[in-house]
Amino acid sequence: MDYAHLGRSGLSVSRLCLGTMNFGPVTSEENSFPIMDRAHELGINFFDTANVYGGAENKGLTEQIVGRWFASGGGRREKTVIATKLYGAMSDWPNDGKLSALNIRRACDASLQRLQTDYIDIYQAHHVDRDTPYEEFWEAMEVLRRQGKILYVGSSNFAGWHIAKAQESANRRNFLGLVSEQSHYNLLTRTVELEVLPACEDYGIGVIPWSPLASGLLGGVLRKIDKGRSASEHMLKQLDKHRDKIERFEALCDEIGEDPANVSLAWLLHQPAVTAPIIGPRTMEQLDGPVRALEISLDEKTLARLDEIFPGHRTAPEDYAW
Repeated sequence: MDYAHLGRSGLSVSRLCLGTMNFGPVTSEENSFPIMDRAHELGINFFDTANVYGGAENKGLTEQIVGRWFASGGGRREKTVIATKLYGAMSDWPNDGKLSALNIRRACDASLQRLQTDYIDIYQAHHVDRDTPYEEFWEAMEVLRRQGKILYVGSSNFAGWHIAKAQESANRRNFLGLVSEQSHYNLLTRTVELEVLPACEDYGIGVIPWSPLASGLLGGVLRKIDKGRSASEHMLKQLDKHRDKIERFEALCDEIGEDPANVSLAWLLHQPAVTAPIIGPRTMEQLDGPVRALEISLDEKTLARLDEIFPGHRTAPEDYAW
């Protein structure tokens, strides 16, 4: 396993991050434990979750599953860099969501209880809260850090200007600020290249791409359908929309002799500011495969061909101005 510092921090994390969103709603607790154990065997020390994961009727379930796995001992907590998130409403009651100082305090304590740990390595804002000033946000995070309940702060789904505004506010307080940003980023979805990636690179913020396989479109979907695998109606609609690109992409993967899913992950690992794509396995088999991505080195010719198939964005502002 390869490791890298998360952004400008001194924290070393694996170049692949284990996403746990499927634990509970899709993958049973009984099957989730071996997947997490196998992640450690593979050298993956970076796990991501969120307080709302678990399904609409079972918010918090995923954190509880991870917490019970931690509690089973064997150094599982000590070997894991755990990142969780807050923002989504945990109930219909006022102040039970978003990023007010009140919810930050309550949500952190609740996550600590569910995770059965006394600290969170990376506490992330799951979304921008336009109604809460950054002064309030950072003061609340500073209190948690002084209390030893969190070590680092991250963001998710922030625009470039949100990142800049948040970081400048933290700088004025002499606070470390953001060390990570979770963004929707893959070969098909490259909008973050306009502003988010340049901002993260400039501020020293590690990017953690979510949905790196575009919900399976970049995971060899045509091959799987040809072998008789079924596909959801949503998947088929997306495939119809992007069929030409997917056909060309899978042909390129055949040419270089690599699995499309692994090429997609390897491509992300070649991008500036990216620390670790999030992989969200539902089964053990879906966990073992992606490790191959760490061994794939894409040459300039292959990277250029991928850009031809999936056009990206030049660094802002050159993309839209002279």
